Amino acid sequence: MDSETASRPGVLATLVRHPVACLRLGWRVALLAGALAICLPPHLVMRRLTGSWRWAQRFLGIAARICGARVSHSGPMLGRDVFFVANHLSWIDICIFGGVTGTAFVAQDKIRDWPVIGRLAQLNRTVFVSREARLMVSQQIIELREALAAHQPVTLFPEGTTTDGRSLLPFKPPLFAVLLPPPRALRIQPVCLHFDDAGKDLAWIGVETAPENAWRVFTRPGSFRVHVEFLDPFDPGDHPDRKAISAESRRRITAALARELGAPVA
Repeated sequence: MDSETASRPGVLATLVRHPVACLRLGWRVALLAGALAICLPPHLVMRRLTGSWRWAQRFLGIAARICGARVSHSGPMLGRDVFFVANHLSWIDICIFGGVTGTAFVAQDKIRDWPVIGRLAQLNRTVFVSREARLMVSQQIIELREALAAHQPVTLFPEGTTTDGRSLLPFKPPLFAVLLPPPRALRIQPVCLHFDDAGKDLAWIGVETAPENAWRVFTRPGSFRVHVEFLDPFDPGDHPDRKAISAESRRRITAALARELGAPVA
């Protein structure tokens, strides 16, 4: 029996046990495919003619809504010469935050090879980094500095992984080295992503695999609310090293998260 045949009972059993969930999955995947078909051609044309990435931003915003996110934001959002630093709950954060800001992202290099998501990440000017290959850090810093020199917003999720939205992990400071010496006029803008309880339940944590998390996101009924809170930006040149920049970013996000939760954040 080949692997394809062996997999059929599992697929059929899923269809029988969860017919409504499978319909939601199919509907959302179809909507995403349609949105991509609409947004990709003008994105490629406008990128070549004008250098604009607006269609990539539009697609990410549409994708976030298809996944169920209802997004609002507050605070002074910088549009250029900015290095965003944010907390991280799920791969949906990329759709949510990219849709609001049009930012490029710093992502693990293994994402480059993921089906669909990897290609979309490349279309959105993602800078891929390797946490294992320490010898490549200098090259990655060069790539980040080139992106910042082009005045494009760049976003880093410095926890290095996802959380449940009720806590904040230690930040990993090595890639903050790109900010020293800081490019002219660059500002760090901490950002706090606030998910409602339904959204927090979709956090990608523990031993859950990417397909398992995607199944939960695409098959859940209804919607969830996400508020993107842009905190006051600061000048990285006012801090002596990358650890100090990392610590100040984390302090501000921790305070914002604690205000939302009404309790201290570890």
